[in-house]
Amino acid sequence: MNQTTAPVIKIHKLWSVFHNAGHASVIHQDLDLSVKAGEFLSIVGGSGSGKTVLLRQILGLETPERGRVTVLGRPAAEMGAEGAASRVGMLFQHGALFSAFTVLENIAFALRELKTLPAALIRDAAMVKLQMVGLDPSQAHKMPSDLSGGMVKRVALARALVMDPPLLLLDEPTAGLDPDSADAFCALLRSLHRELGLTVLMVTHDLDTLFELSTRIAVVADKHIVVSGTASEVLASAHPFVVDFFQGARGQRAAALLQPTTVPV
Repeated sequence: MNQTTAPVIKIHKLWSVFHNAGHASVIHQDLDLSVKAGEFLSIVGGSGSGKTVLLRQILGLETPERGRVTVLGRPAAEMGAEGAASRVGMLFQHGALFSAFTVLENIAFALRELKTLPAALIRDAAMVKLQMVGLDPSQAHKMPSDLSGGMVKRVALARALVMDPPLLLLDEPTAGLDPDSADAFCALLRSLHRELGLTVLMVTHDLDTLFELSTRIAVVADKHIVVSGTASEVLASAHPFVVDFFQGARGQRAAALLQPTTVPV
């Protein structure tokens, strides 16, 4: 497989096992998943299915019991040693901003940690990312405690993108947002995905966000990926979890948005 067609993320025969007091709990068993360049792939699954565990393994923060996780052509275990921020941006569920840092200091954190760039360049780069996520420069010196939930998400997104990584990971990006803020944040993510040519892997349980953003969906159940494909392909699956998750009232409303409008001819 040549470099242009190699997947950005490749997970092969993954086993995730938690050991506690002599008891082993298998979370993933022979899980396979590939994410292609430019995709916006979403992972869904029930509580305890190990969605966030997958994100941590992709970041190299956890090591699987068995199997391989490759990110941008390198083993994920090497991420921490080489500095993941330049390769992978991570948006945590609740933003995870540093409470003692201003907005601009939060965004600039990874650049400052390099200890190789002049302060003026770091400030300018952080300010560009601040405006890229739709925030006014006047917000730069505010503290996280002064921000709305939607603004926290935008600052965290700017921080995740400050090193211009080709890969962005999102953990429940619209969690805690009201419907209008969630819609606006989805529009921002969709725009940045397109304009920056990002590859995005998202974990979410929110059906509106899922259908709004995903180019492909992967469903984790029974300890592995039971189905992956476009929204329409996933909805056609008869797997019990898929049926339960997508065919409730909320799922049917969200799925209705997928139906093309018929124009008489």
